[in-house]
Amino acid sequence: MTPEARDQTVTGRMPEAAQARPFIRIDGLEKTYRSQDGGNIRALGPISLDIREQEFLTIVGPSGCGKSTLLKLLAGLIPRSSGSIAMRGQAVFGPQQDIGVVFQSPVLLPWRTAVENVMLPAAVNKLDMARSKVRALDLLSMVGLRDFQAKYPNELSGGMQQRVAIARALMHEPSTLLMDEPFGALDAMTRENMNVEIRRLWAEAGKTVVFVTHSIPEAVFLGTRVLVLSNRPGQIAEVVDVDLGDDRTLDLVASDVFGTYTRRIRRHFNACGAIE
Repeated sequence: MTPEARDQTVTGRMPEAAQARPFIRIDGLEKTYRSQDGGNIRALGPISLDIREQEFLTIVGPSGCGKSTLLKLLAGLIPRSSGSIAMRGQAVFGPQQDIGVVFQSPVLLPWRTAVENVMLPAAVNKLDMARSKVRALDLLSMVGLRDFQAKYPNELSGGMQQRVAIARALMHEPSTLLMDEPFGALDAMTRENMNVEIRRLWAEAGKTVVFVTHSIPEAVFLGTRVLVLSNRPGQIAEVVDVDLGDDRTLDLVASDVFGTYTRRIRRHFNACGAIE
């Protein structure tokens, strides 16, 4: 294996000749927590990885390996213990206006309608509400919910609530969308439909997406690359380039090539007794 190929396999970093300046660069990132007994627990790292602009990077790994921790570090929600994160060459030290975050729970305000929930970032930032409502309605159209703009969260299904949350995360026009198991609480059929939907939204919106999941098939179906993390402390076991084309339908899941990718990733989990 050439040094360039080894670097890409171990760290996910493209050769410098191919990409001189990555969109997001993670270099030697580590996170250690202090336990109640005064000891230290290293949850993540060290990790070095380059994330390409407008790619769909999915992250899988055993429970407790630091997937969500990595996402929170990228979002600037928690401080790193060592290493660095840079976005467009600028160091990330706290929450970024250019990043939208979607969690497993939609966290919608029950007293606000769908459109009012989408407009929440505009209200917090004291933006022009008339213009913001036009954008919010456009976003609801994008996620297929314009006809439900006046509905309250308890009048929407779980999948519809999560689509409102995605629209809200896009309200301030971030370049990057971080998603932490956003479909984990949905039933299997709704989850499959949401996978197709989020691929469509990604293609239309032209965002960079980093998506955490426990499901290997979901990671393969969604991702242009899959980042596989090891047991805690989470480190990069492999970065898998997924060449399945842009137009992905659910029929793809039954194909031989899809199975090849899932088996390649699953072998890392089988070695440590983990399952998806």
